[in-house]
Amino acid sequence: MKQSTYLIPTLRDIPSGADIVSHQLMLRAGLIRQSAAGVYSFLPLGWRVLRKVEQIVREEMDRSGAQEMLMPSIQPAELWKESGRWEAYGEELMRVTDRHNREFALGPTHEEVITSIVRDDVRSYKELPMTLYQIQTKFRDERRPRFGVLRGREFLMKDAYSFDKDFEGLDESYEKMYTAYNSIFSRLGLNFRAVIADSGAMGGKDTHEFMVLSNVGEDTIAYSDASDFAANIEIAPVNASYDKPDEAAGELREVETPEQRTIEEVSRFLDVKPEKCIKSILFMADNEPVLLLVRGDHEANEIKLKHELNAETVEMATEQQTKEILGSVPGFIGPAGVPAELNVYADHAVEYIVNGVCGANKEKFHLLNVNPERDFSVTAFKDLRSIQEGDPSPDGRGVIHFKEGIEVGHVFKLGTKYSEALGAEYLNDQGKAKPIVMGSYGIGVSRTVAAVIEENYDENGIVWPACVSPFDVHLIAINVKQEEQRSLAEKIYGTLQARGTEVLYDDRPERAGVKFKDADLIGIPLRVQVGKKASEGFVELKHRKTGEVEEVHVDELSDVLEKCQQ
Repeated sequence: MKQSTYLIPTLRDIPSGADIVSHQLMLRAGLIRQSAAGVYSFLPLGWRVLRKVEQIVREEMDRSGAQEMLMPSIQPAELWKESGRWEAYGEELMRVTDRHNREFALGPTHEEVITSIVRDDVRSYKELPMTLYQIQTKFRDERRPRFGVLRGREFLMKDAYSFDKDFEGLDESYEKMYTAYNSIFSRLGLNFRAVIADSGAMGGKDTHEFMVLSNVGEDTIAYSDASDFAANIEIAPVNASYDKPDEAAGELREVETPEQRTIEEVSRFLDVKPEKCIKSILFMADNEPVLLLVRGDHEANEIKLKHELNAETVEMATEQQTKEILGSVPGFIGPAGVPAELNVYADHAVEYIVNGVCGANKEKFHLLNVNPERDFSVTAFKDLRSIQEGDPSPDGRGVIHFKEGIEVGHVFKLGTKYSEALGAEYLNDQGKAKPIVMGSYGIGVSRTVAAVIEENYDENGIVWPACVSPFDVHLIAINVKQEEQRSLAEKIYGTLQARGTEVLYDDRPERAGVKFKDADLIGIPLRVQVGKKASEGFVELKHRKTGEVEEVHVDELSDVLEKCQQ
């Protein structure tokens, strides 16, 4: 491909609003351009990279025995209503109405569609197991699209769905996909971990996220320093032990705490440690109020609360709801004297508080010397806080550390959630109808491109791994006005193309400095520079990653390049 006629609109300056390296470099190297917030066009260079990632995904999926297909992006609302997700999925679901006022969703995922297909076309146990997949554009109305293609409203995704007779079969299908994902991300050269995660709006249990370790990830991974344990902090179990202070219970007292709302403010005002405070948060779980208690130095975990209650939705109560239910406002609420019908759930650490502090359910007042059981009742003590650095690892080996991560893949065991809702059944060997057991497996193809860049760049630009580089070789005629250079470059270009090498040939009438800066920015692994020694048949071969330069005669160039690409 000749660069003079190839669309690569490189930029020298960092575009405003591009906060992370991958976003900056994808814009500067001419891989993408923004059409709207969270919506990007992949330009020719970016499209070639996207296809390389896509091909690796496709090869490993095919190797696992999965079958590729393609489903529509526009999905009828009826299917989503059958599954119960039309409302439960939330505001991220893009909803549209056609000219006949029929409702549709722009697919963020395809559980409903694929389940309806299998429901209509698979009848017997003899047709199972089966795994189907597609690589297709998805849509999610992100509240805050950011970080370029890492958090977009339109993105390319590989989604696969397994169908089995029973849960033992699902375990096997899940393991195949888990293995395939490990192969995909290993082939891409990514530093990743498979971590225990929450299934979110997907439903189901037993799920892992494949996270690329990064300094700019949107998720935080809790991992052990002495084992392979890793989990998203949203779901990581806490296995800490607590000691109860050896002190007598004091008299319950009400004290005025004007404008002291946060744990930090209250603890400083009353001169008590945060761990002596009880943080009280009112949630609405499927529209029913629930009061959650955690120790003042801990963070409440609404994901764990959602799982504990087996709720579809859990949201923090509004100030108005808090006033109506507890008679006060956030910052001054607590478990003492709450309505008898209000369920109160507390983290295990709260049980060990003696003479604690909590809101008095009276604005500008708190209670001193609060003790569980004596002063308030708890429906149940559970693991309801987020894990912290320094906590013991849940597997009993080592302690927990945090690292940011970019989610590039997610695997779920859905069970019969969708097959039962949509009536997808098979006849077993005794002729009895049974619900099909399902799994769901996704890879963010476009966000994987950004994750690769986050791990492969330097101060000059992108440093592509060979497996996803848009071209194998960047051929540069330093001075195209010089006949010997242009002639030799054209000869090399034809030779490399004939042997199947993907070549980007910089034949532009630009200064050498401009060409070299663009070449560093674009980041193709091997660069062939045709310069002053062209008349003698010598060129320079530069390795983008190491900066190493070697002089090679044109007659040996093909063999040298072949060795470099092995």
